[in-house]
Amino acid sequence: MNHLKKVNNALYTVSIEIGASRLKQMAWYIINVVFFKSNLFIFSSFKVTLLRFFGARVGAGTVIKPAVNIKYPWKLEIGEHCWIGEKVWIDNLSEITIGNSVTISQGALLLTGSHDHSKETFDYISNRIVLEDGVWIGAKATVSGGVTCKSQSILGIGSVAEHNLDSYIIYKGNPAIPVITRMIY
Repeated sequence: MNHLKKVNNALYTVSIEIGASRLKQMAWYIINVVFFKSNLFIFSSFKVTLLRFFGARVGAGTVIKPAVNIKYPWKLEIGEHCWIGEKVWIDNLSEITIGNSVTISQGALLLTGSHDHSKETFDYISNRIVLEDGVWIGAKATVSGGVTCKSQSILGIGSVAEHNLDSYIIYKGNPAIPVITRMIY
């Protein structure tokens, strides 16, 4: 097995397209720490205003709870009447699009970035995430880059979505598998 190549982090280079100046990044870092990641109660409407100021597109009626971490607001689109729960981490190195009436429960993670484990250079990979209308991401669930959660799908508590979720299907587990059809009365 010694003849196989190994990962060499010395060869790794950062290839992330940030999409904002250093000054904007530093300003957002401070705003994110003080007003978003904080456990203090800060009005959701104020947080929405800050997100919009930094380039996010956020629809009316969106609620953002305490201790939410958002990497880059300029790569974020949130529809109307969405709910972003406590301690949600939106790690959006690529674009994330969230439709209308989406719920992202406490401690959930939207993770666009990863690495190519098959290459010696451990190349960075980042792909967008799309949460269509009516999606519910359960508490402490994870959605990986490149995934589209189609309309009205549910990702259960602690589950991991590495592939697209079909409309009106409830998924559970790691990796998430379909378990039941969602019925809305």
